[in-house]
Amino acid sequence: MDFNDLLPFLIGAPVLAAGAVAAVQVRRRRTHTPPPPAADEVPTGPTGSGTAVAEHPGAVATPDVTPVPTPDVVHVPEDLAAPPLETPAPTAGRLRRLRDRLARSGSPLGTRLLGVLSRDHLTEDDWDELEETLLLADVGAGPTDELIDALRTRVRVEGLRDGEQARAVLREQLLALVDPSLDRTLRTTPTTGEDGQRLPAVVLVVGVNGTGKTTTVGKLARVLVADGSSVVLGAADTFRAAAADQLQTWGSRVGVPTVRSDRDGADPAAVAFDAVRTGVTDGADVVLVDTAGRLQNKAGLMDELGKITRVITRTAPLSEVLLVLDATTGQNGLNQARVFAEVAGVTGIVLTKLDGTAKGGIVVAVQRELGVPVKLVGLGEGPDDLAPFDPAGFVEGLLLG
Repeated sequence: MDFNDLLPFLIGAPVLAAGAVAAVQVRRRRTHTPPPPAADEVPTGPTGSGTAVAEHPGAVATPDVTPVPTPDVVHVPEDLAAPPLETPAPTAGRLRRLRDRLARSGSPLGTRLLGVLSRDHLTEDDWDELEETLLLADVGAGPTDELIDALRTRVRVEGLRDGEQARAVLREQLLALVDPSLDRTLRTTPTTGEDGQRLPAVVLVVGVNGTGKTTTVGKLARVLVADGSSVVLGAADTFRAAAADQLQTWGSRVGVPTVRSDRDGADPAAVAFDAVRTGVTDGADVVLVDTAGRLQNKAGLMDELGKITRVITRTAPLSEVLLVLDATTGQNGLNQARVFAEVAGVTGIVLTKLDGTAKGGIVVAVQRELGVPVKLVGLGEGPDDLAPFDPAGFVEGLLLG
C-alpha cells in the first residue's frame, strides 16, 4: 500500500477522535447538574426564602419572591403523587367515642374514686386513698387538695346514701375542677388587614418532637376540612427529615396543599412566611404551621420560635399558638409546657393519647399550670381521632365505668 492509499486513514483518525471527545463533552454538559447554592446564597428572611414549594395535589405553586438559584424541584403528576381524596368524619360526636373507650376500659380514675366514695363510712385511710388516686392521675397537688376538701364538706353536710349520689357529687366537683367556663373556641376565622385585604387565620403548632405534633397538625387539617374550611399547611419543621413528607401525606389525603422546603435544614421562618403568603394568595381560610420541637437549648428554641412569629406577623396576625402535649407523660409534660408557654405565648393545649385513661387528671393540671384551656384532645391512632374538648363529656366519660 503506497502513501496515497494511507492518506484517508491518516486524516480520518484525528477527526473521529475529535468527534468522540466532543460527544463525551456534550454528554457531560447534558447530564451535569449545577451544585446547590451555598447556605449564605439563599435568603432566609421574609423577602423570599427561595426554598419553599407549595405542593398542591394538582399543581406546584411558586411563592411570589425574587428568583434565586435553587435546586430544581421535580413535580410528580397528580395521578402518581396524590392518593384518592378522603372525606374526614364530622367533628360532631367525636368525643362520644372517647366516652365509649373510657367506659370499655373501666375508667381507672373514675372507677377508683367512685369505689372509695361509695363505702358506708369514710375513714382517714379512705381519704388518703382518694388523694393518692388523684395524684397518680396527674391532677396535681393543688387541685387534689381542693377536690378532697370539697368532697369532705359535701359528705359531712349531705352524707352519701348510695352510689348514685356519690357519682353525682363527684361529677359536679370534677366538672368544677376541669372548669367549663374557660373559652375553648378554636380561632380559625379569617381576618381583614388594615388595607382591607382578607387574611387567613394563622395557627402555629408547637411542642416537643415525639408527642405526635406533626400528626396532630395533619389531623387538625382534617377537622377544619370537615367543618368546611380551606387550609394550607406549612412544614416549618425543617430539621426532622421525615416531618415534611409526613405532613404532605396528611394534606394530600384531603386535598390540602403543603408549603415545604426543597432541602433539609432550611430556615423554618422562611418556610412559615411562604406558607402564610401562599394562604393569602390562595384565599385560604386557615394556615397551619408545624414547627420543630427541640428542647436541648431553651435560648435557641426561643430565638427560633420568636423569629417565626415575627416573620409570620408581617403578613398576618397569629390567631392561635397550640401546644401539643402527650397526656401520658405527666409531670415531664408539664415541664415541657412551662418552657413553651414562656417562649411561644401559648393560647391553647392539644392533649394527645388522652384515651390513656389513668392519666386523665393532666387536663386539670396543665390548665392550672399555664392558665390556658385544653381545646383539642387526641382520642386514638385513627386519622379522625382528634376532637374539640368538651368538659362535661370528658367528666361523664371518666365516670361511665
